[in-house]
Amino acid sequence: MKNKHVFTLGLAALAVVSFTACTGLKKMAKKADLVTYSVTPNPLEMHGDSVAVTVKVTYPPKYFGKKVVLTVTPTIGGKNFKPATLIGEKAEGTGTKIAYKTGGSFTYTDKQPYSPEMKNTDFKVKATGVVKSKSKEMPEKKIGDGTIVTPLLVQPDDKSIIGKDQFQKIIPRTGEAQIFFVINQSTVRPTEMNAQPMKDLKTWVDKGMKHRWGYDFKGCDVSAYASPDGEMTLNANLANDRAKKSSEAFMAMFKDKKLALTPAQAEAFYSKVTTAEDWDGFKKAMEASSIKDKDLVLRVLSQYPDGEAREREIKNMSKTYTEIANDILPKLRRSVMTMKADEHARPDDNILMLAKSSPDSLTVEEILYAGTLTKDVNEKLAFYKAAERKYPNDWRTSNNVGCIYLQQNKLQDAKAQFEKAMKADPSQKIVMNNMGICYRWMGDRKQAMEMYKKAAGAGPEVVYNMGIVQIQDGAYADAVTNFGGTKDFNAALAQVLNGSPDGGSSALDGGSDKEDAISYYLRAVISARKGDAGGVVSNLTTAIQKDASLKEKAKEDMEFLKWRENAEFKAVVN
Repeated sequence: MKNKHVFTLGLAALAVVSFTACTGLKKMAKKADLVTYSVTPNPLEMHGDSVAVTVKVTYPPKYFGKKVVLTVTPTIGGKNFKPATLIGEKAEGTGTKIAYKTGGSFTYTDKQPYSPEMKNTDFKVKATGVVKSKSKEMPEKKIGDGTIVTPLLVQPDDKSIIGKDQFQKIIPRTGEAQIFFVINQSTVRPTEMNAQPMKDLKTWVDKGMKHRWGYDFKGCDVSAYASPDGEMTLNANLANDRAKKSSEAFMAMFKDKKLALTPAQAEAFYSKVTTAEDWDGFKKAMEASSIKDKDLVLRVLSQYPDGEAREREIKNMSKTYTEIANDILPKLRRSVMTMKADEHARPDDNILMLAKSSPDSLTVEEILYAGTLTKDVNEKLAFYKAAERKYPNDWRTSNNVGCIYLQQNKLQDAKAQFEKAMKADPSQKIVMNNMGICYRWMGDRKQAMEMYKKAAGAGPEVVYNMGIVQIQDGAYADAVTNFGGTKDFNAALAQVLNGSPDGGSSALDGGSDKEDAISYYLRAVISARKGDAGGVVSNLTTAIQKDASLKEKAKEDMEFLKWRENAEFKAVVN
């Protein structure tokens, strides 16, 4: 009985083997090497967080079993791409049909999220053939390499924007007073030199002379006028005389020991401009007056460009002219004296001292300016925090604290500061740019780009930051456009990824970071893409000398796959 049982099992096993052979599965497995695969790109490449691949599979004649359903699954680093189903010409089911006699081919495309396991590994294909209830695994086969991840070289050089101070070291100042004259006279009356506006001007000059940081009095503009009544030549001479007498009165005033201002004692200090007939002043005074027929008078001004005709027509309105002579014309017989000075602001060393010891004594412009006077990041932070305490409603104070936090990689603290700044000024584009950086650092590139779009016009930093996001998104042409003429690593990387290694070299060589280790590493990548073995070795040698961690990176980088067996390359990375 025992031998009979064994014989029965043997027959069953033989039947299974015989069935498998008849289905064609065994033959397909045995001759799997006859199947050819063309992979594009090879090595695989990561773009925009994903790896896309196209595989053309060709089956030879008399290979594909007529009743076979074959499930083909590309895989890399333990991550499967979507499976594809192929069927023999007599098989049941859906899929791409492959003829037994002639063979056939199919083209497969898929895209999968990138993961680190896909780097520096084999791209393989596995397949399972099924006929009814029987199945057989085909030999797993390497069909390509993976994965080039050069976009991950992008540097986190996001450009934040400081809220700039409006501090002025030299502040233009003016003081003004008017001298009024009797009709047809140019004598400066004592009452005019003692009128309140003149007293106010003297006080302004006196304070300027005593100013702690100094006033530089630059000159005095003298604008002398005659009213538009009277003969033109007489008025021209009158205006000139008034300018001269006004200047002389000021020279005398500034020779007084109580208000001695040496530069103002010289005639060269005064710039004189005269107006013989002040029709512009007349028009403004009429427009501001309550004279009953002022519209009629203004119409005369618009209808008659000639001064004599105007005067004649206005004098014909006898009652109205009397009001004009009493209320309007006296105000036009004048000299306007405009003193000009440059006020010196608090000096840098004093600002810096007070920013450290007594920041509340500074204006918001002064304390923000103090932040530009030190390279110490912690000092800058202290200044901006002090500004924020005293001037919380000024968006720049919170924004600038946030910028320092970004430098210190304190993402959540920076974001909180920018939110305060946006509350102070919801439409401030500078803050929107900085908030975009926060979103990118948080991994939300879509929201980051939305903020950058809203920040358009805030400065060149915005489009640069867009370029970083576009490298990560795989939009390399857009990144190149936004980097524009920038010369640095990220601009070079965008050029390389966009298919312009020479453009990448140019951007690298013109940048301030051209001697950085990562810049030499990118030069090695450029050399690899151009087939320059010497450039690969020399640039990697320099890069690794500057940063030893790049040795391991280069060893695994599929950009250098072609040179892995090159003795010089091996000497550099091993």
